[in-house]
Amino acid sequence: MHAFDVLGDPVRRRILELLADGELSAGEVGAVVQPEFGISQPAVSQHLRVLRENGFTTVRVDGPRRLYAVDPAPLAEIDRWLTRYGKGQPL
Repeated sequence: MHAFDVLGDPVRRRILELLADGELSAGEVGAVVQPEFGISQPAVSQHLRVLRENGFTTVRVDGPRRLYAVDPAPLAEIDRWLTRYGKGQPL
């Protein structure tokens, strides 16, 4: 999946916003995203999976919990790509 396809979804962008402040469990992400978007926990898990499989997040197991964090590498690549078109100027 192309990076812009991944980030084109508002739920996935919101999840990344939440994770930008630090590591969160899937349940913590769901507690915010579910009421905001009216989606189920399985839907949140699917979005987390898309982010993980496309390199935007990392996950580590801590007992029964899965803790997610932003992986900045793909975002830096997107930033470099966008900067190229803005000639170094804010878009």
